[in-house]
Amino acid sequence: MLKRTHNCGQLRLKDVGKKVTLAGWVHSYRDHGGLVFIDLRDKEGLTQLVFNPEKQPEAHKSARTARCEWVIAAKGVVQPRSEGMANPKLPTGQIEVAVQQLEVLNISKTPPFEIGEADKINEELRLANRYIDLRRHKMQENLRIRHRVTKVVRDHFDRLGFLEIETPMLAKSTPEGARDFLVPSRLHKNCFYALPQSPQLFKQILMVSGVDKYFQIVRCFRDEDPRADRQAEFTQIDVEMSFVDSNDVIGVHENLLAKIWNKILGVDVKAPMRRMTYKEAMDNYGTDRPDLRFDMKLKDISDIAKMSTFEVFTKAIEAGGVVKGLCVAGGSEKYTRSDIEKTLTEFVKDYGAKGLMWAKVKKENDKFVLVGGLAKFFGDEQIQQIAKRFSSKEGDLLLLIADGEKNANKALAPLRCKLAKDLKLYDEKAFEFVWIVEFPLLEWNEDQKRYDSLHHPFTSPVPEDLEKLESDPVNIRSQAYDIVVNGAEIGGGSIRIHKPKVQQKVFELLKISRKQAQQRFGFFLRALEYGAPPHGGIALGLDRIIMLLTGTENIRDVIAFPKTQRGQCLLTDAPSEVDQRQLDELNLRTQRHSHAVEQPPEEQKQ
Repeated sequence: MLKRTHNCGQLRLKDVGKKVTLAGWVHSYRDHGGLVFIDLRDKEGLTQLVFNPEKQPEAHKSARTARCEWVIAAKGVVQPRSEGMANPKLPTGQIEVAVQQLEVLNISKTPPFEIGEADKINEELRLANRYIDLRRHKMQENLRIRHRVTKVVRDHFDRLGFLEIETPMLAKSTPEGARDFLVPSRLHKNCFYALPQSPQLFKQILMVSGVDKYFQIVRCFRDEDPRADRQAEFTQIDVEMSFVDSNDVIGVHENLLAKIWNKILGVDVKAPMRRMTYKEAMDNYGTDRPDLRFDMKLKDISDIAKMSTFEVFTKAIEAGGVVKGLCVAGGSEKYTRSDIEKTLTEFVKDYGAKGLMWAKVKKENDKFVLVGGLAKFFGDEQIQQIAKRFSSKEGDLLLLIADGEKNANKALAPLRCKLAKDLKLYDEKAFEFVWIVEFPLLEWNEDQKRYDSLHHPFTSPVPEDLEKLESDPVNIRSQAYDIVVNGAEIGGGSIRIHKPKVQQKVFELLKISRKQAQQRFGFFLRALEYGAPPHGGIALGLDRIIMLLTGTENIRDVIAFPKTQRGQCLLTDAPSEVDQRQLDELNLRTQRHSHAVEQPPEEQKQ
């Protein structure tokens, strides 16, 4: 077999005259009746091969039989391309290899799609034939970037004295948050392991164990509905540190992120990064994941709207809701009434809003006036107050929602981002980082009449708010922090509870009884009783980081073998049924739909 001497993205004009051997896949084939040209591809790029029937008839004869995706090796001499035939789009576009010897290493069936046309192909077909899809330059580059990022991560933490430690994949089910993936045990009948949603408890136990500084690039599993930026199995950069406060954890990781962006994209990210409280984020942007590449803050005008004669506004405020909205600079000309009432209104309805009120801003005799359905409900003084609140100018467009504050934010936050994208208000290549801090420790679950953790049950309250555990739980701030880039959360963490009494009190607020706590977390609670140090950590989403670095909006583009939106692996056809023998060994029975007893309509309703 011919042994390659160079890769297919390596040769340049300085290599003219060298004898080389290349190997790879036939990317394209052109037979001009005399000369035959083959673009040879490997993970590093493309090189053009030329076969001359007069100089090397045997190699030329073999080349005429080659087809796309055949695997070949070619030995020849590097020469400059003919005048006017250079390809400036390729790094190797000024040279070609005049082939003297060709060896066919393997043939290929006609692929289910052309490599160069894969972006136009149905994603399910690409995932089912992932070994073809991954040959694309874009996918190879994504894998290369992923590798480079993990190397930067490991080098960063190694220099700081962290230990990379593996934690178990088969663990105890501690049902909090998303559903666990369960794994039946053959040796322990009727018992199950759970695949870890995160190494949270294990990494805290490592701190109790005196490890001091831990990290791990770890696979995690959550049985939740997938979406474009979520997978049932995903990868975290998982970190825990002892004897630290939130500033220490944040400092280590903003320096890491700055290093990643510089090494991969050549972008200088300034540290320390901006910080914003949870309240400020929700008030101004309607979300704890604000995109700060553009301004357009939300404004609450409830105090003004309650003086209007518009019942939609006044009734919402009387019910404890708000009137909140945003101002679109120059939006009066950019959006017609039809655009607003059809496109924008239907958009916010998809997020639960009942409707979208609007008004266009004009100026007459040095005073602002509103044009549109809202104008008749406000007096002149109120209109001036609204214009001042929004810092409005002539030609602006006001968009308002009246609802409970949570529902208003839920609709206005994505509307803000849609408007900015439609109007091209930001540089798509820019990156704006922000730490969101001072999250509430708890949120009230109206359906279950109890508190839920906003992060997880092991998040520590702010020390000055500890006294509120008894008297004012809803206003307790936590020592939690999320890192957000361009509206995407790429990581979150907290300082942990390290005192058993505080942990027990938080469990009580969450309606987790002592018995339930022992059943779920007993091994961890026992560890806390043996001198747990103050500690905290974070988990960064590796997949989401790679998405931002590569500019893709699809998480499946940055994972070698991903699942579909329905959690299927189309390459291997997983999940799939298994032999009855395997089920018997595990003492399991499956419930077949075909054997299910159909219930009468009355019972189905119940």
